[in-house]
Amino acid sequence: MKFNRHDVTCMAKALRLARLGLNTTHPNPRVGCVIARNDELIGSGWHQRAGEEHAEIIALREAGDKTVGATVYVTLEPCSHTGRTPPCVDALIKAKIARLVCAHEDPNPAINGAGLERLRKAGIRVESGLLATQAGELNRGFLMRMKHQRPWVRVKLAQSMDGHIALANGVSQWISGAAARADGQRWRARSDVILTGIGTVLADDPSLNVRIDGNSGQPLRVIVDSQWRMPADARLLRIEGKVLIVGLESTVKVKTLENAGAECLVLPATDGRVNLVALLRELASRGINEVQVEAGATLCGALLQQGLVDELLIYQAPVLLGGDARSPFAAPRLDNMANRVHLKWLDTRQIGCDLRLRLQPVYEDEKCLQES
Repeated sequence: MKFNRHDVTCMAKALRLARLGLNTTHPNPRVGCVIARNDELIGSGWHQRAGEEHAEIIALREAGDKTVGATVYVTLEPCSHTGRTPPCVDALIKAKIARLVCAHEDPNPAINGAGLERLRKAGIRVESGLLATQAGELNRGFLMRMKHQRPWVRVKLAQSMDGHIALANGVSQWISGAAARADGQRWRARSDVILTGIGTVLADDPSLNVRIDGNSGQPLRVIVDSQWRMPADARLLRIEGKVLIVGLESTVKVKTLENAGAECLVLPATDGRVNLVALLRELASRGINEVQVEAGATLCGALLQQGLVDELLIYQAPVLLGGDARSPFAAPRLDNMANRVHLKWLDTRQIGCDLRLRLQPVYEDEKCLQES
C-alpha cells in the first residue's frame, strides 16, 4: 500500500500528539489523531486519560462541519465497542469522512479489526500500516498485554565500563551522572509499575518514586519478597504511592505489612521463590502495560533466564569498578558460547557524560511466556 508525503506528515504529527499522553493514559494506549481535507489540517487531538474522550472525538470536534470527505489519520484502530466512552467508529461514520489511515490495528479482543471493518462497510476507504513501527514503539506495553497477557518488561540499570552495577561491598551510588539519573526518572514516569526485589529494599531502602515537577501520579511499586522480610518502616511505605508486596504463604507478617499500608499478595512458588510468570499475569490482569525493573542481580537474572525481559535500558558510565565488583545478572556459568544471550540494538545516545543503551534480548524460544 502506497502512502504519499502528505500522509506521512499527518501521521507523524498524530504520533507526536500521542506522545503527549506518554505518562497519563494508563491503562489505555497512547493515541493521536489528525484530520485533513485537501491538504489542509482541520482537526487534531490526543487521548489524555482513561475515561476521557478519545483522540478521534477531540479531533472531530475541532474540525466541526468540515469533516465531509476528509481523511482521518489515527495512530491506532478506532474503537468499535462501548467502554467508558461511546464507539469512535460511530462518530467517524456520522462525520462522513472519506478515508481513514491508521498506523496499526488494535489487538484488543474487543476490537481486533472490527473497527476498521465497520468503517469499510460504511463506504469509508480504510488503509493501515503507515508508520506502524513508530506507533508500536509508543504502545509496546499495551500491545504486549493484549497479545500475550503480560506487560512489557524493561530492566533499567547503571553500570561501569567493565560491566558492574556496584562495588563488592554493595555501594552503588552513584555510578551514572545526574543527567542519566534524570533521564531514568522520565522512564519511571511512563511506567505503570516499578519492580524490585527484597534484597534491594534491605540494602538501599529506596523510594522508587517519580521525582519530576508536575508529575500527575506515581507508579505502583511492586516488591518480590518470598519470605516477607519487608520492614514495616521501609521508606517505600512512608511516602506517597501504592505498594504491592508479593510473596509465598504466610500468616503473620502479611498482616503487619498491610497495617503499614501495603497490599500483600500470595503467589505460587517455583523452586522456593515467587513464580515470575504468575506475577506478570497478575499485573496484566490489573491493566499494567509497562514494568520497569530496578533490582539487583538475582531478580534481573531470573527474569532474563526465563525469557521475561523485553528491553534493557542501560546507562553506561565512563568508570571502572574492578574485577570483584557486582554484575547486573545472576546466571549460571557458561561453558559453551552457544548458550550466550544475544541482544539487538534499539537505540544508543549520550546522556550527559554517560551512554544510554537500549537493547532487546533475542530468545531462541519466541514464546513470550514460559512456564517455569
